[in-house]
Amino acid sequence: MSGFEIGLLSLLALLILIWLGMHVGVALAGVSLLGVWAIKGNWIIASKLLALAAYDSISHHIFGVVPLFVLMGLLVSVSDVGADTFRAANRLFGRMKGGLGIATVVANAIFAAITGISIASAAVFTKVAVPEMLKLNYTPRFAVGVVAGSSVLGMLIPPSLLLILFGFLSETSIGALFLAGVIPGLLLAFCFAIAILIMAYRLPTFVGGEDAPAAAGPLWHVFLELSPIAILITLVLGGIYGGFFTPTEAGAVGALGALIIAIVKRRLTWRKFWDVLLETGHVTVSICFLIIAASIYSRMLTLSGIPQFLVGQIEVLSFGSMAVVMAIVGLILIMGTVMDSTSILLIVVPMTLPILTGFEVNLIWFGIVAIVAVEIGLLTPPLGLSVYVIKSTLNDDRVSLGDIFVGAAPFAVIMTFVLLVLILFPSLSLVLI
Repeated sequence: MSGFEIGLLSLLALLILIWLGMHVGVALAGVSLLGVWAIKGNWIIASKLLALAAYDSISHHIFGVVPLFVLMGLLVSVSDVGADTFRAANRLFGRMKGGLGIATVVANAIFAAITGISIASAAVFTKVAVPEMLKLNYTPRFAVGVVAGSSVLGMLIPPSLLLILFGFLSETSIGALFLAGVIPGLLLAFCFAIAILIMAYRLPTFVGGEDAPAAAGPLWHVFLELSPIAILITLVLGGIYGGFFTPTEAGAVGALGALIIAIVKRRLTWRKFWDVLLETGHVTVSICFLIIAASIYSRMLTLSGIPQFLVGQIEVLSFGSMAVVMAIVGLILIMGTVMDSTSILLIVVPMTLPILTGFEVNLIWFGIVAIVAVEIGLLTPPLGLSVYVIKSTLNDDRVSLGDIFVGAAPFAVIMTFVLLVLILFPSLSLVLI
């Protein structure tokens, strides 16, 4: 059996194992190890490759950015900054038709700018925003749909764990990826808000809702409620883009700032702090293991000759770079219906990176396109991870899984539209770099 055939079989085995529920990292490492063994016919070479990949892939100090940003995001979550942000957004938009939906999008966009985790956004705003919308007679489908749709902003607006992961896999600048995600993230949030406004007037039976009661207190309370997260965003992103911090140093400053906010707001007990540290450790180890497994997988693919074969076939067929990008995006969208975001990136990026570099595709731009395409999968059946998180967090039998998917469908359509805009106009992602 040739190396190419072994590579194809390993890809098939990988997809089947992940679909059956095996941990992504275990599936990647196991299949890659067996693949190298089969290609080289030598177990010692395969095992040494495993050890070498484990050392090379995460030995650089830049990987310190992972636990620091995870810690910052978790501390922000436990300090109830999400609830404060929602209240502030509600003061500004609550009286508009569909205003609580727009407030949820705005609050999620702000919250995303410091947590970087879509699942965290989905869980927080299911508890904060959905009950408020249901109180004002918004339909359950719309209420959960808005939360599901706006939660994806957590992986696009920097800092973002998926952008960090893409940066590691493609060896591109994390700071540049963060900067490139700003305008696409704001564009997506703006499109969500406009769509909610249109639906509120054109599809009132789908949206429902009443005007929110006037919020108590003067308008300056909005700035007071937003000041902690504004300071944190300024420290982290301003420090990176101003050249004061590296991404790793910015993560440390942000984690310290989030800790101070949690203490000042008196939301952090010793028990909660211990739980945050434990979860940070679990998430960090999981991400690092995934990166190691992806490194092994990438080396196995190179040995099999699959990337080289694909590059050769594309050159023979005279495909242009745009056709190649569209084909990869189509593959990501298909995979998004049955796999989670991390798994898709770990499989697709190592396989397509030689093709993209061969066509001199800007990897910063492609990273943003890939993240948006991957995030659409959070809202589409049958997997739709954000949908499942909302269902488990809401714990309300009146709202079925199908209701959440239906409510999220308009936002998946909007994301697809924004994805096409980003593909056709790369400058939207690159103008700030």
